[in-house]
Amino acid sequence: MTDGLDSSYAQSIFSVARAEGALERVSDELFRFARAVDGNAELRDRLTDPSVTVDEKLGTVGDLLAHRAHPQTVGAALWVIQSGRARQLPAIADAVVRLAAEEHSRAVAEVRTAIPLDDVRRQQLAAAIAVATGKQVDVRMVVDPGVVGGVVVKVGDTVIDGSVARRLEQLRARLTGA
Repeated sequence: MTDGLDSSYAQSIFSVARAEGALERVSDELFRFARAVDGNAELRDRLTDPSVTVDEKLGTVGDLLAHRAHPQTVGAALWVIQSGRARQLPAIADAVVRLAAEEHSRAVAEVRTAIPLDDVRRQQLAAAIAVATGKQVDVRMVVDPGVVGGVVVKVGDTVIDGSVARRLEQLRARLTGA
């Protein structure tokens, strides 16, 4: 959940990206960057460690995103880090993605898979999620080796866990009567 300040950051990033005509790209890149930071303990620690100077943190972010992301994405990430909100980056990015989806009357589906999906499978999955939820969705992919196989989909408060790990857990529960 985002607090009021996180929502303000997200609204500002959203507004500038929309005005620049780069909303879709910025929201996607910021989402992926936030997930990369969240999933990499060393990077997350560096960006949140009070003993690391702001200039060092900004240099790290700049090095990671330079020539790989839209200038507005880089600027947004630098702004969040410089403002001391690195821990809130995932929540801010999620809020930007949600605002971007709402701009087109869509919902956000966070999809976790063990491996990246190609565009065809992504489109098929988006269509299946739309049928299952009754909503048109923007799919945001997260590669999560913990999924093992299958997919875990989150749309708002609804979670559809089709992972192998979940199926094994259910089988174990049935076999042990737990």
